[in-house]
Amino acid sequence: MLRWKIAIQEYRGNMNIVHKDGNIHKNADGLIRGPLPNNIDNTAYVPEEASPQIPIEGISVTDRNTTLFEEVRNSYTQDKNCSILCQLLTKDFKDNSLIHSLDEIWNK
Repeated sequence: MLRWKIAIQEYRGNMNIVHKDGNIHKNADGLIRGPLPNNIDNTAYVPEEASPQIPIEGISVTDRNTTLFEEVRNSYTQDKNCSILCQLLTKDFKDNSLIHSLDEIWNK
């Protein structure tokens, strides 16, 4: 009880702490209780050999596929609008002729 009083001191004046006896307080939070042991008496028993062998917070490392990046890079030059946008982004000045050569949907 003292631990909870310390934890909620900053809310002083906004709440009152009232102790309820365990027999009266039937809606206690079940999450605050410790876990049951994993044995046959437990209704949620899982045999050790049946438990999945999944690494927790595992990291999967793969190599980058350079052909994918090359295909993406080449697709910019093959598409008319992407090619024009790349040209616009590499220029230091605003080229109105390039801007007007974009398709209507890109030219807004």
